[in-house]
Amino acid sequence: MIRVMLPQHLRILAHVGGDVELDVEDPITQRSVLDALEARYPMLRGTIRDGLTGQRRPFVRFFAGGEDLSHESPDVP
Repeated sequence: MIRVMLPQHLRILAHVGGDVELDVEDPITQRSVLDALEARYPMLRGTIRDGLTGQRRPFVRFFAGGEDLSHESPDVP
């Protein structure tokens, strides 16, 4: 189980009141977390990642275990 903390504007868009919990299969990567998030909340497609390139938008930060992974490859476990 992965817990995703969305900023307020994305929580409003996804119609959630707090953190989101997702089941993500191994290996857990940024890409697999974002895939699971967009599958569960399709209204978020195109907001976190560019719809054409699939790259995470530069203003979105990605943290795990208190570490900023925003500049890591999206496929690193």
